[in-house]
Amino acid sequence: MSVSASSDLSAGIGGSGVKPKLDHPMDVRTILIFLAVLAGGLFFTAYSIWSDMTVAGTPVTTLLPLLLLGVALLIALGFEFVNGFHDTANAVATVIYTRSLPAPVAVVWSGCFNFLGVLWSSGAVAFGILSLLPVELILQVGSSAGFAMVFALLIAAIIWNLGTWWLGLPASSSHTMIGSIIGVGVANALLRGRDGTSGVDWGQATTVGYALLLSPLVGFACSALLVYVMKLVVRKPELYTAPKDNNPPPLWIRGLLVLTCTGVSFFHGSNDGQKGMGLIMLILIGVIPTTYALNRSMADKDVAAFVQTSTAAAKIVQAKVAGLQEIGAPDPHAALESFVRAPSSFTDGTYLSLARLMQGITEQVQANGAYSKIPTAAIGNVRNDMYLVSETLRNLPKVQDNQLSKEEAATLASYKKGLDASTKFIPVWVKIAVAIALGLGTMIGWKRIVVTVGEKIGKDHLTYGQGAAAELVAMGTIFAADNFGLPVSTTHVLSSGVAGTMAANGSGIQWETLRSIALAWVLTLPAAALISGTLYAIFHAIF
Repeated sequence: MSVSASSDLSAGIGGSGVKPKLDHPMDVRTILIFLAVLAGGLFFTAYSIWSDMTVAGTPVTTLLPLLLLGVALLIALGFEFVNGFHDTANAVATVIYTRSLPAPVAVVWSGCFNFLGVLWSSGAVAFGILSLLPVELILQVGSSAGFAMVFALLIAAIIWNLGTWWLGLPASSSHTMIGSIIGVGVANALLRGRDGTSGVDWGQATTVGYALLLSPLVGFACSALLVYVMKLVVRKPELYTAPKDNNPPPLWIRGLLVLTCTGVSFFHGSNDGQKGMGLIMLILIGVIPTTYALNRSMADKDVAAFVQTSTAAAKIVQAKVAGLQEIGAPDPHAALESFVRAPSSFTDGTYLSLARLMQGITEQVQANGAYSKIPTAAIGNVRNDMYLVSETLRNLPKVQDNQLSKEEAATLASYKKGLDASTKFIPVWVKIAVAIALGLGTMIGWKRIVVTVGEKIGKDHLTYGQGAAAELVAMGTIFAADNFGLPVSTTHVLSSGVAGTMAANGSGIQWETLRSIALAWVLTLPAAALISGTLYAIFHAIF
């Protein structure tokens, strides 16, 4: 399955074109700057956590939780670092092989815009992925099972990413993370004596799976089509010519290729950086819930508006439960957990349980007036209640018997938005820490997969037009997915896009390479699931 980065040029880009220089050892000053930024990022992360704990008045009775927090955060940031150098080729392979930018400049440029992309991201992708996790582990993330879940997810993803990187295979980090989540979900269900299929929200997994499945097909078809269109519209022969020496292309072509490299880097950061963000928030909520369980940065007026919306939403649900008090489940949390896990279990008692939790949330927030004033002992429970209610409202439309008017649906949607703003938030310092990890990772270890994308997909050297087409499609696909809150495989879009341009241009495709990439694509999900499920069982027993 290996596509070796050291194989000779004749097996890659054929007789046309000149191979770019990829070996540029770092000098001492560059290494020192790199280490300084890395150390600064870690110090900034530690200081931010300490500052947040001080403002929240979080008591520190023992150092053990902080040590556990430090280890977990290092692993989470390590995942983003590996994600960075694993996916660098998506942005830089085309500008390097078309001589638009020298390799050292390209990777630093890409790293900077990955950094900016993370800072710009909304967080929708992060929480979309986390919704795949078992609801009981989300609610008990501070328990031994919760830590086992986080460690298993991250370590499994790192193992598979490092393995495919070592083989020079452009596999998908998003695909890997989804597989890891499924593995943990199945293992958790089996360890709790349930059917393994009940451990995952398969509806949400299917939605994400479609995005991952379609991304390489979109990349291939759209890139090939774009090359055809370019040849009809832009009749400039130099655009469809491979570089003959180490000189850069004409300025307008160079500008286009650098622009697409910039866009892919930026949108890759905005999409892929969110995986680490979501897991870091789970870690923070699990270890120091008094500081991070609720969004303390919400202004008092926003909390007041939430109380008003909550009251209106509660009236809608209360109307549904009139006369049903006698059939309600004794534990509303258990009833809603069951419903979130399997929406088909909806009963009238679900509405009753929902009404009880909504009433409790409204009373807690109204009584205290601000999240920062909610008693320390109650913060974790309020957060869990909010999460359960939000997920219940997300699943209600799936229930066929559920009938709501447009006005009622709009009110509940507004209420859910307020719940999510309270619990599904990402502090600025988390974005900065992930941005540094991803940006620095982009500048390290990129050569292996860059060689695969640049030399081993097509039989002829990549032309300027082919590079621009593949990158434009990759940039547009990631941008669209980011706006819809869906994780897509940047790697698969770009590598299949390069293959599509080769097919459209009649350049020929190295099918052995594509078979290896396809095999990695097929194996990623089950392999990541197997690794994470096994690790979860081991960590569950240890913790």
